[in-house]
Amino acid sequence: MSYPGYPPQSGGGYPPAPGAYPPGGGSYPPQGGGYPPQAGYPPAAGGFPQAGGYPAPAGGFPQAGGYPAQPGQGGYPSMPPAGEATRKMYIMFKRRVRLHVDCSAVYFAGGGWGAAPGGAPQGYPGGPAPSQPMPNYPGAPAGGPSMPGYGGGVPTNPQVPAIPVGYTCAYSIIPLKLHTKGYRGSIKDFPGADPLKDVEVLRKAMKGIGTDENAIIELLGNRSNKQRVALVPAYKTTYGKDLVRDLKSELTRDFEDLVLAMLKTPTQFDASELKEAIQGAGTDEACLIEILSSRSNAEIQEINKVYKAEYGKKLEDAITSDTSGHFRRLLVSLCQGNRDERETVDISLAKQDAQKLYAAGENKVGTDESQFNAILCARSKPHLRAVFQEYQQMTGRDVEKSICREMSGNLESGMVAIVKCIKNTPAYFAERLQKAMKGAGTKDRTLIRVMVSRSEVDMLDIRQEFLKAYGKSLYNSISSDTSGDYKKLLLKLCGGND
Repeated sequence: MSYPGYPPQSGGGYPPAPGAYPPGGGSYPPQGGGYPPQAGYPPAAGGFPQAGGYPAPAGGFPQAGGYPAQPGQGGYPSMPPAGEATRKMYIMFKRRVRLHVDCSAVYFAGGGWGAAPGGAPQGYPGGPAPSQPMPNYPGAPAGGPSMPGYGGGVPTNPQVPAIPVGYTCAYSIIPLKLHTKGYRGSIKDFPGADPLKDVEVLRKAMKGIGTDENAIIELLGNRSNKQRVALVPAYKTTYGKDLVRDLKSELTRDFEDLVLAMLKTPTQFDASELKEAIQGAGTDEACLIEILSSRSNAEIQEINKVYKAEYGKKLEDAITSDTSGHFRRLLVSLCQGNRDERETVDISLAKQDAQKLYAAGENKVGTDESQFNAILCARSKPHLRAVFQEYQQMTGRDVEKSICREMSGNLESGMVAIVKCIKNTPAYFAERLQKAMKGAGTKDRTLIRVMVSRSEVDMLDIRQEFLKAYGKSLYNSISSDTSGDYKKLLLKLCGGND
């Protein structure tokens, strides 16, 4: 007798699976009584048999506690506790899932826990089959209103979510590297920091004739962002004066800009940089792309709120009034903060997207920029990394080179920057730093922005990528390209010489 999604059962037990325990002589001895007839195991996502269940062996099912040991074989382990029993028995039966003994991250691209042939189709949990387009992506009807550009928000199909990291499955899997190295920033909380005592140090450094810049550098260079931000209200509470105004009166030029940047929250700093990029002398398109392509949805949405509160205008409106064409559409898409952030990857969908990019660019006369925009601004970063790999295999050309062949100007620069940032974020910022210090003159605004904004995110990784790409440590590059108090504080943010 057979069941949908399972191989035919042979009389007297289940057929041995590769790597299973060797079969013992005869069948298991019947247990007294056995369980009363059941309607089958409870249904589960992925294809457990429905009403009817497995046929009861002679003598009924064994009692809780496990099968008796077989002579010379050690016996099967005891039955797991109730609740875990069904899952682990299924795993042992089908041998579809095995524990991954190393700590590599593996994402399941099938239909969730224990999806067997005939069960749920592969794809995102609750999502469409691999052969179907995602809702609201190009070529698909609109999805639900809960997440513009993505289908439906919370899945309505009651499937169990994708298999946890640390397991592999008989179906297709995508190994993805996660940051498993722990904290990768160069600046950490200073133990026992007291803002009231810290502002005394700052006040003393600025009081009287001259300024003790070294005291300011030592204090700010050894405090995390949240500890530095707390100094502003503490200074006003203690002395009735504005710390930012006092620092502006004592410091000058790049050192002043760096110190003031370090006293802002990450969101305040990003909003102020976007404002300067839009309203300054000429639009700094690279700054706009850098911030909007590297921040998470939550961070972009907070930036929008702060920008409106601080400057009385929506960020989107500011971008629209200062840019044009397809580049404006690219920035408007990014500033929505609505990118898919699921970690699972569907290879069939990645192949479809790679084909769409090829059809929109290399494989046609002219370029369909809107297709590139839709995929690069809406798809998740893990998914896009898979798309780029599929594109390379399909065309023999890197997607960055195809963009350069098909586009020009700010749109080309913006699209390429997005691809680089998604492929390898630390390498992207290492390149931004190298370009800021390359040639005659230093782009200090870019240097300050990257050093401040990444010092508590991935500065250690950026240092490694910088050394690998340019054969010189970031620390030495900053030392040779800057000077004075400005250099000293930048080197504090760098955190060391590789």
